[in-house]
Amino acid sequence: GEQKYILSKLNAAEAFETFLQTKYVGQKRFSLEGAETVIPLLDAVLDTAAAHEMDEVVVGMPHRGRLNVLANIVGKPVSQIFREFEGNLDPGQAHGSGDVKYHLGAEGKFFRMFGDGETTVSLTSNPSHLEAVDPVMQGIVRAKQDMLDKGPEGFTVLPVALHGDAAFAGQGVVAETLNLALLRGYRTGGTVHVIVNNQVGFTTAPEHTRSTHYCTDVAKMIDAPVFHVNGDDPEACVWVARLAVEFRERWNSDVVIDMICYRRRGHNEGDDPSMTQPEMYDVIDAKRSVRKTYTESLIGRGDISLDEAEHALRDYGSQLEHVFNEVRELEKADPEPSPSVEYEQAVPNSLQTAVPLDVIQRIARAHTDLPEGFAAHPRVKPVLERRAKAAAADSEEGIDWAYAELLAWGSLLIDGKLVRLSGQDSRRGTFVQRHSVVIDRHTGAEYYPLRHLTADQGKFMPYDSALSEFAAVGFEYGYSVANTDALVLWEAQFGDFVNGAQSIIDEFISSGEAKWGQTSDVVLLLPHGHEGQGPDHTSGRIERFLQLCAEGSMTVAVPSSPANYFHLLRRHATDGVRRPLVVFTPKSMLRNKAAVSPVEDFTSGGYRPILDDPAFANGGTEGVTRLLLCAGKIYYELVAAREKAGRTHDTAIVRMEQLYPIATDELAAVLDRYPNANGDVRWVQEEPANQGAWPFLGLWLPERMNGRLPHLTRVSRRRMAAPAAGVAKVHEVEQKALIAEALAD
Repeated sequence: GEQKYILSKLNAAEAFETFLQTKYVGQKRFSLEGAETVIPLLDAVLDTAAAHEMDEVVVGMPHRGRLNVLANIVGKPVSQIFREFEGNLDPGQAHGSGDVKYHLGAEGKFFRMFGDGETTVSLTSNPSHLEAVDPVMQGIVRAKQDMLDKGPEGFTVLPVALHGDAAFAGQGVVAETLNLALLRGYRTGGTVHVIVNNQVGFTTAPEHTRSTHYCTDVAKMIDAPVFHVNGDDPEACVWVARLAVEFRERWNSDVVIDMICYRRRGHNEGDDPSMTQPEMYDVIDAKRSVRKTYTESLIGRGDISLDEAEHALRDYGSQLEHVFNEVRELEKADPEPSPSVEYEQAVPNSLQTAVPLDVIQRIARAHTDLPEGFAAHPRVKPVLERRAKAAAADSEEGIDWAYAELLAWGSLLIDGKLVRLSGQDSRRGTFVQRHSVVIDRHTGAEYYPLRHLTADQGKFMPYDSALSEFAAVGFEYGYSVANTDALVLWEAQFGDFVNGAQSIIDEFISSGEAKWGQTSDVVLLLPHGHEGQGPDHTSGRIERFLQLCAEGSMTVAVPSSPANYFHLLRRHATDGVRRPLVVFTPKSMLRNKAAVSPVEDFTSGGYRPILDDPAFANGGTEGVTRLLLCAGKIYYELVAAREKAGRTHDTAIVRMEQLYPIATDELAAVLDRYPNANGDVRWVQEEPANQGAWPFLGLWLPERMNGRLPHLTRVSRRRMAAPAAGVAKVHEVEQKALIAEALAD
């Protein structure tokens, strides 16, 4: 029985590839030929997972063999795959740019052939960037496990990762992701890795792609067992697949299967590999397929007859032919330009983000009601007491940035939302500001104030992350894709370090919705500001994020007040729009006495993308002849300098708290209040001229503001190759000159 079943899977795998090769000559599909045994191998993984009553198997894989896996493992309708080959997608169905067929994800049901049991199987969407999907898939799995909530050992969602031999050895994100395997904030109970080891990377031989003996040696860092198995021996591969899942179940450890095989054709179907691997391809051209050799061995052992074997193959081929003819008959839609996804999701007009005073006081009490005998650190205790004081209705003490953030999270937790924060030193905060976990000075015991709000509150899960960006950001993106209701935040130690995750930002965060219809609500917190700390502790690279903004793809904000940050986070978590949020957060401003908000700003009002100048709240706008537009902490420096220069009557300072999407209506309304300033509107930024918001806003604002900004000028540092000067004293000179220029006639 089992041998026939294995053969049926090999038949399906080979027939699928042969069929595509004859019908779609020269089209790229990254065929599985030479590695067809991966289909019975994956089938055995799913079968064993179903026997263990797994809730789901989540597969992440590169493009090689993906269409075969979609058809024969996930159960994606073959007609759909053929339609994608015809380039014949229904234009009314999908908005956005779309993506090539071998990047798309899918979901299906797997039923066991022998014995009872079933499981869901899903394949994650991914870009061409090899291995970039690894941490994303882990985040998806962890989120699903957290939602199922089956206790500390409830690892009932199984991650299965497929890799190429060259990529597994060569891509650093593989090691970053392996390193997450046993960490409390990231573990998923073990991943089954399957290396489709065809002994070549595009045109590059193994001796040029790795320094280790095996491509799997990187997995030794977490003591994962590695099984090297011959892809031409399907029964051995199936046996190892079952063993791998059993091992994972028993030890909650990663397991690696290195399936040694070959690649029948070039890297893609239009390539000729004999140019670079002549001897290897002489051997491969003479090789008979694994289906043929396995069929012969079964006939030789008397397990099946020749007639049965031929019939099985013909049967699958004729099924494909039937579907192919149906698809060919379908009405062909003429290609049209792809519409934008921008209006697929709209922010609701009336959104209540203020909270009652008793919510704020409940959160405040949680920070001082520590367990009996708990000894908070002498430097942390006063911070907790100040927080409690600031929450009083008649408090003189304003609420600072870090506390406003905890109030936003606490209020969402009280509403039952899960809040997950991970990042570099994020539990305490890089700048000794957050203290989301209080640690006993004597015993090291931990206390989480935000876990003690109400009986039925949501889960609060703050983690100090591994020292990684690529894998860490990918993981949180994946988590937010799978848990659509959670508030998921990743924080950089300084915003400068987020570029270690640039592949995740470019390939998933900014474009996942447009390419795959995959939405995410992930939040990136990036400390940003020119403070004389040198080129690498200054900039979260506002300009890079704005360059990726289109079709409403994400919100980019630089809030300057704690209350506005509070309302921004609450709006983001409750508006029903699933798009990422990038917040450039403060450093020195965390302790700026002017940058605090009174408690009534939390119990009333809401998020404001544009903040008008409070100095002109009650009129006097006619006398204003100069308008400064800015974002972030430079506002406070400009206000102090204006006071000093005696320009409080003729210079208004307006903050753009949100840089994208541009709040054109709100900005227009503010500009119209200053009728005599439209000849002198200056964008003021600390960043060099080629960085920050100017390259984006300088082009966009004049175009979008209907003639309201005919003479928008820039005040900034000069164009610079690095984000900032390396010497604090030089920074001060530059900053002084910039502020003076902003206020000069």
